[in-house]
Amino acid sequence: MDILKVKDLRKIYHTKKNEILAVENFSFDFKEGEFIAIVGPSGCGKSTILSILCGLDTASGGTIEIDPNLKFGYMLQGDNLFEWQTIFKNCLLGLEINNEVTKESKEYVRQLLKTYGLEEFIDAYPSNLSGGMRQRVSLIRTLATKPDLLILDEPFSALDYQSRLAVSDDVYKIIKQEKKSAIMVTHDISEAISMADKVIVLSQRPSIIKNIYEIKLTDKSTPINNRKAKEFAKYYDLIWKDIDYHV
Repeated sequence: MDILKVKDLRKIYHTKKNEILAVENFSFDFKEGEFIAIVGPSGCGKSTILSILCGLDTASGGTIEIDPNLKFGYMLQGDNLFEWQTIFKNCLLGLEINNEVTKESKEYVRQLLKTYGLEEFIDAYPSNLSGGMRQRVSLIRTLATKPDLLILDEPFSALDYQSRLAVSDDVYKIIKQEKKSAIMVTHDISEAISMADKVIVLSQRPSIIKNIYEIKLTDKSTPINNRKAKEFAKYYDLIWKDIDYHV
C-alpha cells in the first residue's frame, strides 16, 4: 500500500540576484514497510527533499500525496542529545514537545531502552555513552513518539568507520523489528545498498533522478552480512558510475 506519492517535485531558492533551481521533476511512490535510500553528489538537494517531505520546507512545484494519518519521525545527522539530561529524559523530548508524556508512554520508552541494550544507562548522561550508543538513544527518542515513517538524514556521518558499520546494523534491526518505514539520505553507497530496498540516485544540481535501483540480494539479512552478497559489487559499480562527477 502506498503511504506517500511524490509527483514532479520542484524546489527553487531565491536570492537577491537570481534564483537557484535545486530539485526538478522528483517523483516516486513509497510503500508501507519500505526502506528507501537517496544518494547523490554533495549539494544536490538530498536533505532538501527530506525537509519538504516532512513539512519543514515547502516545494516550489509538484504534488505530494500523504496518508493524512501518517506520522513522521526525523533523525538528524548528529545525535543532538542534551548533555545535562539523563538518557531517559533525552528519550522523552519528542513526547514532551507533543505534550504526550503519560505513564504509558514512559513505560514504552523504558521498554525500548531495555529491548535495545540501554536499560542500565537510563539514569546515565550522554557523556557516559559511546558514539554508537548515543546514536541508538537518538533513534529510540525518535521511536518514542511512535512514528509511521522515519526520516534519516545521514544518521551515521559523525561516526568512525567501525562504529558506523555496527550502528547501521543496530538501527536496521530496530527499524525492521519495530516494523517502521524509512527514507534515508546518505553519501555512503555501500550503506545505501546494504540497508535499502530501493536506492534513488540523484544528479548534480539541479537535481533529477538518474536511476532507481531495486536492491535484490541473495540471502538478504543485516547490513554487515548484505555487504558480502554476490550482487553487492554489481550494484556498487552501477551507482558509483551514476554519481561519478566525470561520467
